[in-house]
Order: sequence, then structure tokens, then C-alpha cells
Amino acid sequence: MKKFMNGAASMVAESLEGFVSAHDSMVMFGAGRKFVRRRHLAPGKVAIISGGGAGHEPMHVGFVGHGMLDAACTGHIFTSPNPDQVIAAIAETDTGAGCLLIVKNYDGDVMNFEMAAETVSGRHRIETVIVSDDVAAQGAARRTGRRGVAGTLIVEKMLGAAAEAGSDLAGLKALGDRLSTQIRTMGVALSGVTVPDTARATFTLEPDEMEVGVGIHGEPGLYRQKIADADTIASMICNAILADMGQHNSDQALLLVNGFGGTPTPELYLIYNVARRLFEASGIRIARSLVGTYVTSLDMAGLSVTLSLLDEETLHLWDAPVLTAALRWLRHDPTNFGTEDVHLS
Repeated sequence: MKKFMNGAASMVAESLEGFVSAHDSMVMFGAGRKFVRRRHLAPGKVAIISGGGAGHEPMHVGFVGHGMLDAACTGHIFTSPNPDQVIAAIAETDTGAGCLLIVKNYDGDVMNFEMAAETVSGRHRIETVIVSDDVAAQGAARRTGRRGVAGTLIVEKMLGAAAEAGSDLAGLKALGDRLSTQIRTMGVALSGVTVPDTARATFTLEPDEMEVGVGIHGEPGLYRQKIADADTIASMICNAILADMGQHNSDQALLLVNGFGGTPTPELYLIYNVARRLFEASGIRIARSLVGTYVTSLDMAGLSVTLSLLDEETLHLWDAPVLTAALRWLRHDPTNFGTEDVHLS
């Protein structure tokens, strides 16, 4: 295994230190370096807090900033942050309007964020939104249901925008719960993940195989099959998403094609092109798009496709200004090829 690191035990801490240093105009460490927070908190705004294991960067720390997260708690690689980290983030970022916790539906994340919320319930107003957008996990024997994967980015963006606009805690909770019915994701992988602690891949594929329905922690998917061409792979993913959504009350959507860390950008755009044609042929107009490496699994070669149905409210929230290390625009401008950079305090 070849990695740019001094040691597996120190990799996360050293990486976070570099991240904060590189983006110190926007972010800073919270107390005890237990979390990363916005450098400038907005008094009276509901604080949006998320987090999870390292290895998924730029999620979550890359989404800390204006229009998205107020704080992100990072655990060791593929390991949930502990309750003390979340408690510290709540205490430091709650400026009077309470905190909304955005949690991916994994046992450790749910348990630790829940414990933190219960611990501070007498001192802070807390609500929680569980993200569970992975259609592949629905068919698996998984007691806790769907996993939270790349759709988490969309939830964090829209709830962050709503909080920035002054939405209260109850309104954000209601919006977050509604978003869970409108976002679906499915991923495939061409290789497993090499975890620094073990120096071994989480699963091994033959040169002509791919893993279908893979998770973002290197979990094996629903099944593996012979690798196919891009048209066939995109069609398989899009059909699974459409079948899972069933009847829907919107004819416009956001399409996110996300790389897992080891997939070249040209391949992501190729899949996007096929997926867009397939969704639009089914009657869903792709009104907004995002293509890139945002919710990763270290060095996994693979990608996921996310479809998020849009109404006028969620379209407006997606377009709202955002300034983070990994996502930034002043306003969406479809006549100017997407987005404009923004410099906000």
C-alpha cells in the first residue's frame, strides 16, 4: 500500500490541520480541536451540524461555511465521531436558535449523535434529520434501512440555505424530513477501498468485475457482475432509482454524479451525459446538475448517481449563495454555464 502519510494513527488529525490551515478565512477548529466550525457564526441562526468518519472528504468538513454547515465532527477513518465531539460542536455553535443535526443512516453515526442530543437536551433545542437515500440498501438485509450516501450533500446544502434565510428549527426539521422522500442514490465500484489502518482492500474484484450497490465505507454491494459499458451501467443505476421512486409529483430534478475518490473526471461526465438522457426520456427534466468528487470512499474507483426531485422551494434553496471549501457560488445562472464564485464573510 502506498499512501502519502506519516502514519495511519495520525493521518486524520494531520489532514484536518492542513484543511483548516488552507481555508482559514472560512473555517477554524472548535474547542479542543474536536470539530471544524465556521469562523464567523451568525447570531440567532439555527446551527447546522453534521459529521461522520474521515475518508469521505470533502464531505463533511468541506461543506462548512456560509450557506451550508456551521460545524462538522470528524471521526477516525470510517469511524463515527464520538458524542463528546458533537456535544462540543453544539455548545459552541448554538447562538440562540437551537441546532439541527444532519446524520447519515449508519448505526454508529445515529447512536453517537443521538446520545449527544439527549445529553444536551436540557440546555439546547435540538432536532435531527436522518439521511437515507441509498436505494441499493433497501433490498439488503439491513435492519436500520437505507444508508445515507451522496444525497447527504444535497440535504446539507438545502437545509443550510434555509437556515441562512432565517428558517426556524421546526421548519428545518420538517423540510429535512420531506427531502428524504425526494432524494435517491445508487453506486457502483470497480475496486475496493484501501484502508490505511489495515493496508488491505475492503473487497477484491477480478479485472472484469464490478460491485453493484456499494456503500461509501467500502462495504460490498448487493452483488457483483461482469463489467459493462457506460450506457449499460448508467441505465442499470437510473432504472433502479426510477423504480424506487415510483410515482412522483415533480417533473424537474437535480442530477448529481459523484466520484468515490479514484474515478477520473471524464468518466463522471460520461456517466452524467447518459444518465441525463435516460432521466429526461422518462419525463424528468434535469433543471440543475453537479458533477465531481464530493462524497468519497478514500481511493475507491467508482461513482454514484443521485436524483433529487425539485419544487420551487428546493430549487431556490439549491440556487442560494454558498461559500465553502468544496462548494461555492453567488447565485445560479443557467445562462452563464452554472455558477459564479462568491466571496462572503
